[in-house]
Amino acid sequence: MKDAAAVNATRWEIWRRLEETGLSVEVGTGGRTKYNRSIRNLPKTHWLDAVCVGKSTPETLNIDGVKPLQIKAMGRGQRQMCDVDKYGFRRKKKDGTFASPKIVKRVHGFQTGDMVKATVPKGKSQGTHIGRLASIRASGSFSIKAKSGMVNSNYKHCEVIQHADGYNYTIGDAASL
Repeated sequence: MKDAAAVNATRWEIWRRLEETGLSVEVGTGGRTKYNRSIRNLPKTHWLDAVCVGKSTPETLNIDGVKPLQIKAMGRGQRQMCDVDKYGFRRKKKDGTFASPKIVKRVHGFQTGDMVKATVPKGKSQGTHIGRLASIRASGSFSIKAKSGMVNSNYKHCEVIQHADGYNYTIGDAASL
């Protein structure tokens, strides 16, 4: 409820400031959005709700074949400064100093989070797989999270489709009417 209160407190101030710009500003409600969506017989999706907000929604919408780009923020590594034991305390090495994990950032031009196409010639994961590098090892062995599940491959069988930039991009489903 705290988040909803914060949104309610700020939305009218944002509206007032937009009105001061002299631009045409329209305010809508959830009821108006549902009404616009239902009379146009549209499925309930986030991107179609954004189309149906307010009085100015056109009578006919040409959304045939439209596939939205879905963007999700992803992590970019870890901020862990040292290993911890099962109780959460810093773990010491035998010599009494604190152990710090060896963090591998890049191996043969690849890093965790890169989108890759892996063409595995033989073995359990044989075939072509497209996915995100879930983990990389200094040896050049990678774990790839693909639609078919986790796939293990070597860097020699991978090519980068897109380097990691902190976001995951997917093409959403087309509007099915």
